[in-house]
Amino acid sequence: MSGTLNKVMLIGRLGDEVKMHYFDDANCVGRFPLATDESYTNKEGDRITNTDWHNIVVRNKAAEICSKYLTKGDLIYVEGRLKNRQWKGEDGQTRYSTEIHVNDFTFLSNKKEDNKTAETPKPKIDNQTAPATPSNTNLPSAEQEDDLPF
Repeated sequence: MSGTLNKVMLIGRLGDEVKMHYFDDANCVGRFPLATDESYTNKEGDRITNTDWHNIVVRNKAAEICSKYLTKGDLIYVEGRLKNRQWKGEDGQTRYSTEIHVNDFTFLSNKKEDNKTAETPKPKIDNQTAPATPSNTNLPSAEQEDDLPF
């Protein structure tokens, strides 16, 4: 063991639809913004909410599942690792971004599903025995090691 840890766990709402990018070798990547909120009461008694935006990256089968089932505003739990990227913009300037490369996720609410089954409770899924489904998906970590070409 190397003695380091790079792990992120977030619960938040999608800020936009999942944007898909397909590669020639049948692999794909999905990206979407995720909003997390922090609320507190200031000295004057006003309720203050700060929103942080996170760049989420999912790959291959997980990306296709997210693209199919998630829409803007859905609540999701994601678990993954931080990855910093840099690239040259069209103006020649170096750009930087920090992304969450997801290796596990769980749908906590789904607007498409909620509109159809408002009275039906969602089943509880055991991560140890359940097959990979839209609400329970684990990705092998080897797929997460690829560098993105963009």
